[in-house]
Amino acid sequence: MGCSFDCVYCYIHGSKYGEHIPSALGVKINAPEILYRQLKNQARKRDYGIIALGSATDPYLPQEEDYKITQELLKIIYRFHFPLNILTKSTLILRDSDLLKKIDESAIIPLDLKSRLKHGVIIGFSFSTVNEKVASIFESNAPSPWKRLETMQNLKDEGFMVGAVLMPILPFISDSPDQLDIMIKAVKEHGGEFVLVGGLTLYGEGPSDCKSRYYHILEKYFPEIITPTKTLFKFRSYPSMKYQQKIYKMVSDIANKYRIRSRISLE
Repeated sequence: MGCSFDCVYCYIHGSKYGEHIPSALGVKINAPEILYRQLKNQARKRDYGIIALGSATDPYLPQEEDYKITQELLKIIYRFHFPLNILTKSTLILRDSDLLKKIDESAIIPLDLKSRLKHGVIIGFSFSTVNEKVASIFESNAPSPWKRLETMQNLKDEGFMVGAVLMPILPFISDSPDQLDIMIKAVKEHGGEFVLVGGLTLYGEGPSDCKSRYYHILEKYFPEIITPTKTLFKFRSYPSMKYQQKIYKMVSDIANKYRIRSRISLE
């Protein structure tokens, strides 16, 4: 529980999802045991849904090198032939490429997707920007964006389905047409087959909540956009629907320009 990458914008802090997360990183060392029981039961029923790894906590934190929890989970997923959607910011995923390849080739695809999904593993890399300086401010503990892109290319070269999850796009920082173009072009040039986009969410009023942390960083590094950012959010935890639709449209248009899909295509 928790995430040692500790990105400033992470929605967990201050949200309902983060209410019981400890201040220090918690390692669920019994996760393989629990997953084994669950997947054994699901496999017995022939219920092969896609497993997602990497939502609130990156599956390849530096601590994974020692604990190998994710690696053990992958072995169990492979044993029971489940398909996998994995999201990360880390280069450590390369360590498990052989195991991921076994899952990719042996996974039993759910019946409603079987005729359209050609891979048992979908790998997404998370980005809020590909600007190294900006990334060092908002996600200083994570591998640099360009290392992620290189890792994506390596996995593409190994035959995996890879893409980018541009979440969250940072208002007035990485949401301009020029910045989105730079990101999507970089993803395409590094083997990405899809880009997904999502807006920033800001929760909580406490000093360690993401809204407070985010505005503190803006005040320190980007004071000129504090007022427009607060105007964009107003009383909400998310930008206006008009803004979000504008971002989706820009990403869709730029993705079409570079012949990359703005969704995970199953065709």
